[in-house]
Amino acid sequence: MPKRVDHELRRRQIADALLRVAAAQGLHTVGYREVAVEAGVSVRLVQYYFETKEQLLLFGLRRVGDQFTERMLPRLAAAALPVAGRSRIEVVLLGTLPLDAESRSLYVLYHQYFALALTDPALAAQPYGSDPDALEVWLVEQLRSCQSEGRLAAERDLVDEASAILALTVGLGNAILAGRRSADDARRILARHLEDRLGPAR
Repeated sequence: MPKRVDHELRRRQIADALLRVAAAQGLHTVGYREVAVEAGVSVRLVQYYFETKEQLLLFGLRRVGDQFTERMLPRLAAAALPVAGRSRIEVVLLGTLPLDAESRSLYVLYHQYFALALTDPALAAQPYGSDPDALEVWLVEQLRSCQSEGRLAAERDLVDEASAILALTVGLGNAILAGRRSADDARRILARHLEDRLGPAR
């Protein structure tokens, strides 16, 4: 009886190979051949699952999000945090920063996608370029919970607050990569900002 192929698993394996090559060499340098070699499959098989490079890149971006979620869920569960609020915000935002090898790779990959979309019309035209940012949407909901707890003044605009927090977080991440700030600096600065805006963790 012929072996049954898990096509979704194979697509994930190929996309993960793309991400490994991109993390080492840069997303702009990656083609079918490099991905095939990294995945240990033929170029033809890569093309079978992804007819265009844009399809491969978009699936790879989805895998970046999946890998981030796979990292965060155990951390949130282990911390036994409430479903919303200031402490949960801090844990998730720290998870986005390049504080270790794995998070550094995900951080760099996500920002490579952003940079590539600025100059690649085909990639920029894809849905992820115009969809609301998932992390910002999530953060707005967390801040709404903080507002209901009295941690954030009722007159504060939640979207503006979320944008400011994310801008700080991205700035800290870039500073870590550039060697201008240490991981401990980033943790301290983020915690202080959240405490200033939302009060102490509890």
